[in-house]
Amino acid sequence: MKRSKRITIALDALGGDHGAGVVVPAAVRFLKGNPDVEIILVGRRDAISEYLPTQPESDRLRIHHASQEVGMDELPSKALRGKKDSSMRVALNLVKEGVADACVSAGNTGALMATARFVLKMLPHVDRPAIISAIPSIEGRTWVLDLGANVDCSSQHLFQFAVMGSEMVAAVDEKIDKPRIGLLNIGEEEIKGNEQVKNAHRLLASSTLNYIGYVEGDGIYKGSADVVVTDGFVGNVALKSSEGVAKMIAHFLKTEFKRNLFTRAVALLALPVLRNFRRKADPRRHNGASLLGLRGVVIKSHGGADALAFENAIMVAKQAVRSNVSERIATGVAAHLDEGGGA
Repeated sequence: MKRSKRITIALDALGGDHGAGVVVPAAVRFLKGNPDVEIILVGRRDAISEYLPTQPESDRLRIHHASQEVGMDELPSKALRGKKDSSMRVALNLVKEGVADACVSAGNTGALMATARFVLKMLPHVDRPAIISAIPSIEGRTWVLDLGANVDCSSQHLFQFAVMGSEMVAAVDEKIDKPRIGLLNIGEEEIKGNEQVKNAHRLLASSTLNYIGYVEGDGIYKGSADVVVTDGFVGNVALKSSEGVAKMIAHFLKTEFKRNLFTRAVALLALPVLRNFRRKADPRRHNGASLLGLRGVVIKSHGGADALAFENAIMVAKQAVRSNVSERIATGVAAHLDEGGGA
């Protein structure tokens, strides 16, 4: 569809652990700093209005009623067949119909993936959607995919993930023209890895992508590559592990600085450093994973996201729309078909 200057984003207002209590405040705050965006809050009008007591609907914020919601532990098949008027499904329908340019949801990941694939369909030549998000690194950030959409992947799927990741990062990061692509492995040596990874390595090495070879787990955080490719099982474990390590470090620092009067005094002196560290390592500031390969922009927020985190997910959606990510991925995948990534 032809987009006007304004971007319209549909929010699944009932999704996630906190629902409208997080989504609505995040939307209101986001609009204040983004005059080029309008938001559609999708869900039960009464549940949404509870968090908008003094905020009337305007031309940039409106409610679209949906009578159902998808539970966080609900089977994707049940949500797809039995929840046709869920806030998630209706928000995706708005994207399909061209009413909205993007959808953001903190809801059930499996249900969101299944419903988005059913409603929006896949881009030409893309076999499976993949979840990509940025993880903080020494160099700034590293984009990793897949983060949980596909547990079992073939070498061709990994190749397609690499193409999609490369196109997305080149689109959203103006500092990177040809992203460095790394393939996650248990070592950097040619002999290491399973057959799936080795075959993907050969496909990538013979492609025109900026492929730098194998990357070990620590390479994600060193910033060895701009995009790191893996299957959804390993990617999700890596993501959750990094979140756990960040929480553990924050816990240890807090405990040690509270140990006695001396350490409390040291903490005051180190406060600027600690605040800067917290800002860089705060997973809330990197919230918002893109579902690549769909005919539309869909962003998955962490289910337990607070308002700050969800606000960041909305920003990811805005950037994806502004950068024409879906169109670039479709073009990129088609261009690389002859290199081994075709269906």
